[in-house]
Amino acid sequence: MTRADLTEQLYQAIGMPLKESDVVVCAIFDSIVRALRSGDKVEIRGFGSFHTRQRRGRIGRNPKTGAKVEVPPKRIPFFKPSRELRELVDRLNANA
Repeated sequence: MTRADLTEQLYQAIGMPLKESDVVVCAIFDSIVRALRSGDKVEIRGFGSFHTRQRRGRIGRNPKTGAKVEVPPKRIPFFKPSRELRELVDRLNANA
């Protein structure tokens, strides 16, 4: 599913004009990104939570030359689905 698909779903569910639906979807995504950048955790009950994890620095390899390259530590986004979402997806897979 793409952002355009989400916008279309919002448009059909609420009847809001398509451009306004896209603004709402973009605002939600932007809010999540801003919260993660500032180190906050975003929790959507019944769906899951977004937070960042610290990845340690390591020594990597350039696949083309084989030379060793130092990869610096970095923060990465992480999504943890809620129990309800995991169970719902599992039930859908069991019925298929």
